Amino acid sequence: MTIVQYARCFNGIFIREMLRFVNQYGRFFAALVRPLVWLFIFAAGFRSVLGVSIIPPYQTYVLYEVYITPGLIGMIQLFNGMQSSLSMVYDREMGSMRTLMVSPMPRWYLLTCKLLAAVLVSILQVFVYLVIASLFFRIRPPAYGYVAMIPALILAGLMLGSIGLLLSSVIKQLENFAGIMNFVIFPMFFASSALYPLWRMKESSLTLYYICAWNPFSHAVELVRFALYGQVNWQALGVTLAYLFVFLAAAIYGYDPSRGIIARRGGPGGPPG
Repeated sequence: MTIVQYARCFNGIFIREMLRFVNQYGRFFAALVRPLVWLFIFAAGFRSVLGVSIIPPYQTYVLYEVYITPGLIGMIQLFNGMQSSLSMVYDREMGSMRTLMVSPMPRWYLLTCKLLAAVLVSILQVFVYLVIASLFFRIRPPAYGYVAMIPALILAGLMLGSIGLLLSSVIKQLENFAGIMNFVIFPMFFASSALYPLWRMKESSLTLYYICAWNPFSHAVELVRFALYGQVNWQALGVTLAYLFVFLAAAIYGYDPSRGIIARRGGPGGPPG
């Protein structure tokens, strides 16, 4: 296999993911409406209740809506990763996944391309959200932050998307995956540093603090938060990389037809009829 062939494979997967995204208008608006509702309603309500002290990377006191913006960016990426994995379950039920999996390209490369294509789509959604937040809610991080956070968005999106990819290798039916999505997404979102600093958690419940500290979503959010202000949270970077390796390796194993979960279902297209 040549580099050109690998690039052509990724290009095909990316175009397919983009066409699916463009044709699904509801998916695009749902990805924007969800964080904007949080920003408009919850941030306004909690602003007077939850004050945010001076904590890195902020140099001064910040409004609550400024604090939760990285968490809402993470929400966009998490939901998009789950939606992309949901399409994997659908493709498996319809049998179209078999066409992808019989490609001569390595299976790990196909899955990584699928994951990266979904991440690039989520980054487009993130920037649309930031434009709306800047125009209507006056959330304006430094201009260089929009560029500095792109590597963090890619890494965080890959890690969060690999969780969905792992789930899609385990769950057989579309209906079951939709239910598991909510079971995974909302605990990860609420038990994290997306809505409130971890030191507040530690004051109220030490157990909850440790849950939030080990939550992969917390580290993805902190990685984006620091990058948005041109800084690097090395702990969040290391933990995010570690979680990415674990989840992605487990997902690739799950899709291995000779050893993983797929092997017990008669191949990537589902059980034989």
